[in-house]
Amino acid sequence: MKIYRIDEPIDWSKVRWEPLSPEEEKEALALARAAFTAEDLQKYTELDEGVPADEVIAELEEVQRQVDERTS
Repeated sequence: MKIYRIDEPIDWSKVRWEPLSPEEEKEALALARAAFTAEDLQKYTELDEGVPADEVIAELEEVQRQVDERTS
């Protein structure tokens, strides 16, 4: 069994699509846990500053204004 990383190219024609047996599920989980690194975890623990709400609201208001102009 092979666990594919998200950034790894995949030949979808060779991927098995049938449900896994309970033993295969356990094997898949063990492989995934073993492949999960500290670097992977770091992605989920870093804070993302995101976009300020004022900018999002201004953009939404501009889009709404454009829609209103087209529909009136």
